[in-house]
Amino acid sequence: MDTVLAGKGEPVAILNRNTPAFYCVPADLYETMMEQLEDLELNKIADARANQKRIRVNIDDL
Repeated sequence: MDTVLAGKGEPVAILNRNTPAFYCVPADLYETMMEQLEDLELNKIADARANQKRIRVNIDDL
């Protein structure tokens, strides 16, 4: 934990023989990264569907 705390809220790389073994990322930053990745995936889906034929629907018919 001392190594993590030394990062003062920033991501910390944990090294094994001078090679990154894993990264320790604060929870709030991790959540932000996951939300951004989800947004990218949703944008990709929306872009793929952008040119599809539109079907008009009356809400009262549902």
